[in-house]
Amino acid sequence: FKGIAGTDVAKEASDIILTDDNFSSIVKAVMWGRNVYDSIAKFLQFQLTINVVAVTIAFVGACTISDCPLKAVQMLWVNLIQDTLASLALATELPTEELLKRKPYGRTKSLISRTMMKNILGHSLYQLAVLFFLLFLGKHAVFVDSLDSVEDSSRLPSAHFTIIFNAFVLMSLANEINCRTIHGERNVFRVSPERVRTAIYVRNFPIQIIIIQFGGQWVSTHPLNAVQWAFCIALGLGELLWAQV
Repeated sequence: FKGIAGTDVAKEASDIILTDDNFSSIVKAVMWGRNVYDSIAKFLQFQLTINVVAVTIAFVGACTISDCPLKAVQMLWVNLIQDTLASLALATELPTEELLKRKPYGRTKSLISRTMMKNILGHSLYQLAVLFFLLFLGKHAVFVDSLDSVEDSSRLPSAHFTIIFNAFVLMSLANEINCRTIHGERNVFRVSPERVRTAIYVRNFPIQIIIIQFGGQWVSTHPLNAVQWAFCIALGLGELLWAQV
């Protein structure tokens, strides 16, 4: 770190230049640097989980029932819209003094830590277990229609595939909250005043309701009733319980 007292040569050779020579500025620079690193790690943890699940369910669906449970427009919502908003939500957390209590990351340390890998694999297994249950056994449940709309594309989208899509999105929204922690912290609901992230969390769920209830043929969705919504929400909240496990 080279401040106003440093020479021009030293400033050009430095990676970070502080605007003053106060020690508090050095502390703040370290805190912000660790916060940026953690923000990238949080988003990677969320992004890799959602991509592993989406690719797996699409591949298995194509191989077993010759159809993908997640349609193209639905994948667009998941990948381009939800993930973009998630990156903003997970990258807007302000640094705290708790960041200074941890040891610094090593120069050769992998960006994906062992704890992050455990979270990615653990939440992927939970979501895939739920989606496979809905895909292969959902048609036997009383709240899901039969899997008979695959062959006739002119009919309305089935509630079966809509529930799979809705459950996947709601589980991802809950896992987005879990991804706020990357070091095994228990409390994922710690108070944070950032308005951007709060607005994103509050806005995603109403948008999902609109997509499901009013998307129709445009988004390949079928309106769900209260029981089906309650079931999907319960599966989504199960992500928060699974994180504690």
